[in-house]
Amino acid sequence: MGSSLLSAIARRLEGKVALITRGAGGLGSVTAKLFHEHGAKVVIADIQDDQGHSICKNPSLENASFFHCDVTNESHMQNAVEKALSMHGKLDIMFNNAGIIDTIIPDILNYNVSDFERVLRVNTIGTFLGTKYAARVMKRAQQGTIINTLTRNTAVELGQYGIRVNCVSPHVFPSAMSRNVLGREDDDPLDDIYSSLKGATLKPQDMARTVLYLASDEARYVSGHNLVLDGGFTITNDGFITI
Repeated sequence: MGSSLLSAIARRLEGKVALITRGAGGLGSVTAKLFHEHGAKVVIADIQDDQGHSICKNPSLENASFFHCDVTNESHMQNAVEKALSMHGKLDIMFNNAGIIDTIIPDILNYNVSDFERVLRVNTIGTFLGTKYAARVMKRAQQGTIINTLTRNTAVELGQYGIRVNCVSPHVFPSAMSRNVLGREDDDPLDDIYSSLKGATLKPQDMARTVLYLASDEARYVSGHNLVLDGGFTITNDGFITI
């Protein structure tokens, strides 16, 4: 394989501009670094100001930018997209990564409306707002890609403007959020989480590489797809199988 081809593969996002919500979190920061390694200009949007600024000072993300952004606040989300556009002149990739997992309560009778609404605001409304304002920019450019974590997408509507929209649905992977929900220690690798794929466990890096693929031109004809990254858990779990 020629060196020029290897170089092209190594920098799949050369010259592209990517906005990542919750980019200061575990998965977001890993994805931001991977995008940067592949040539993208990264804009991180998060409510975690200290972590966001700290990440941007890391030599591995020397050209990254951070903006405070609450994805449930429409003006915040609009502002983040507009700042990415004003800084770099375009927006090629929108990764709607912000999401939360609520405490597992098996009995719906003990579940509060406020808790349910909080999850919906972040996971559903936040993704809607990110998609809405990114699509405004991408529609004018007649190109772009939007990647959502754990949500349905609007690929049919935006495909006519050359905008690809895909979703990634992962199994449990080590993060502060998943450990908190499962009541695990901060450094617990979660290696005992059930998986039907022997000898393998899902890591944030696996998620980041999946998002990288969907964001790159190698997936230029992939749209409207829900990429389930669960090692076969869904198809081997009776609770998910329908006849």
